[in-house]
Amino acid sequence: MKIKGAGKWILLGLVTAAFVIVYNAIAIYRFSQQDQTRKADCAIVAGAGITEKSPSPVFTARLDHAMWLYQEGKVNSLILTGGRSNGASESDAAIARHYLLNRGVPEAVIFIDEQSTVTRENIHNAKIIMARQHMQTALLVSDPLHMLRMRLIAYDNDMVSWSSPTTTSRYRSWQTQLPFLLREAFYYTGYRILRYLPAIPPENNAQ
Repeated sequence: MKIKGAGKWILLGLVTAAFVIVYNAIAIYRFSQQDQTRKADCAIVAGAGITEKSPSPVFTARLDHAMWLYQEGKVNSLILTGGRSNGASESDAAIARHYLLNRGVPEAVIFIDEQSTVTRENIHNAKIIMARQHMQTALLVSDPLHMLRMRLIAYDNDMVSWSSPTTTSRYRSWQTQLPFLLREAFYYTGYRILRYLPAIPPENNAQ
């Protein structure tokens, strides 16, 4: 049975979209294997939610990596990002700051963005903090499969940055990696399409 008219174009569109997403998924996976860690002014930690009054396991792994970067002298400051999750009394970034303070990281080196809820806002607000604090370079901290999209967004924000993925990601098995990879491929593809559209509100409470 032949496919005619609009059906042919719909099928072609679906096949093309599937090809693009698979192509991007491969690019995301390949980039996830890179570690560009080097000396920089700060580390920007992508938020990942909380559980009650503690960072989520995924967020904790990212914070531990950022703390290691500071302790090893790779960065002088830490920028923690993340707004409030589901009506929580404190922002993800504030709870992350408590986590690091309790582990001996000096308060003076921690800066927080309490407004961002998505990666694009994480980077935008972190860039504002960097400008206020006269920081020029940053290491981006997140899970390996998140790094390509985060790196592209940083590039679009004229940020001099490098990928420094956590080495203790909670997404280790293929059962957890595959859903994350497919989700990232979808988001990355969408961002590549919509990247030039303004999506950041002018007001923020980055500190």
